Formats: sequence, C-alpha cells, structure tokens
Amino acid sequence: MNRIDLEGRHAVVTGGGRGIGLAVAARFASSGARVALWDVDAAELDRVRARHPEFRTYVVDVTDEARVRDAMRATVRDLGRIDVFVNGAGIAGARVKVVDCDYADWRRVLDVNLNGTFLCCREVLKHMQATGYGRIVNVASIAGKEGNAYSAHYSAAKAGVISLTKSLAKEAIEDDIRINAIAPAAVQTDLFAAMPVERQKAAVSRIPMGRAGRVEEVAAMIAWMASEECSFTTGFAFDLSGGRATY
Repeated sequence: MNRIDLEGRHAVVTGGGRGIGLAVAARFASSGARVALWDVDAAELDRVRARHPEFRTYVVDVTDEARVRDAMRATVRDLGRIDVFVNGAGIAGARVKVVDCDYADWRRVLDVNLNGTFLCCREVLKHMQATGYGRIVNVASIAGKEGNAYSAHYSAAKAGVISLTKSLAKEAIEDDIRINAIAPAAVQTDLFAAMPVERQKAAVSRIPMGRAGRVEEVAAMIAWMASEECSFTTGFAFDLSGGRATY
C-alpha cells in the first residue's frame, strides 16, 4: 500500500461510522493525519471508538444546520484546524419508480445526500478560506452521471453533488483549496451485502471487471485527492467504476 503523505493534516469524514467513511478514516490515519468522524449513529461511533480510540467522534445530523455549525466549531476547537473534509454521509432511499416514489422519501434522500453536503461544505469552506488551505472530497456516485432506474431521488441528489462540487471549486480557486468528487459504482459495504442477491448481481453485471469495488480502493483514491499532490485538479468527479464509465 502506498503511503499518501497526510502527515500533520487534520481531517473530518462524515458518515464515518462504517463502510466507505470508516475505510477512508483508517487510510487517512495510516497516512499520518489526525481524524475526526461525524455520524448520526451514536452507537456506531461508540463501536468505532472502542477499536480506534485515536479517532475523535461527533454525533452529527448533517441535515441540521445548527448541528453542523456546532460540530464544526467543536472539531476546530479539538483538532486546532481542518485541512481535509470528506462528505461521505448518504442514504440510498427506497428502490422505486418515480411514479410510485413517496415525496417524503424523495425529500429525505435529497436532504441527506445533497443538502447535507452543501451545509458541510459551506461551513468548512469558511474555515479553509481563513487558513488558506484545504481539500474537500464529496462522495457522489456513478448514478449521478448515468441516472439509475428505480433510484431517481438518489441519482438526482448525486448529480447535484457533482454540480455543487464544480461550482464550489471555481469559487475557491484562488484560496489553495481543491474541491473534487468521486463517483463510485457498486462497492462492497454492509449496505450492499444487505441488498437482495438479484439486485447485487444486477449491479455487478454492469461492471466490466465483474465485481463490486472494495472500500479500500475508494479510500486509496480519496487519500490522494485529499493530499497536497492533488494540486492541479479541482471541480472534477473521478470515476471508480471498474470500467463501467464510458465517457
């Protein structure tokens, strides 16, 4: 494993209690960063802290503007500063046709995936502009580029994350802040494993490599995106799709 240089950096990962977020946190720590995890699930954070006492943990609902602002202040107080911020919190919502989609479910998926990313980006960007350095990585999805049937709410939210990334990157271009997104295809997480087998097979069938991605593979790419070496790329959505992306 290559050791990306994050020595002395201070990083926050939302949705850090499990899956991709936890893998990213572990990769950051192995690269020298001090890491804080934000997650809405307090019990999940307790379990993580038992295995990784070196991680700072904060119970945060990213859709709650006041909680995000308070968590930002607490994290800056505890870490000293935030150099890297990864927006990994997200939900998939029900698998359903648009004509059958419940409006409350639509709003909830947009709220967590897109509005939560917006709120976190807005607050951390203020801090990074004050310090003169930062790397923000937003976890999008291949669904945000292609649009997945039966997941219009999730696809629309992730498309919004990609566009938000591009807009923010342009606004922060002069502050040595690089803002990029990553667009994975299916990834082997607990949530993926809990899906019906036929749905898993359908997802993998669209990937030429014939398998789902591993959380460690996502974390490896994000670690580079979070480093100083990612210096001339901003406003881009990196594919991590096992050959699925064709554009």
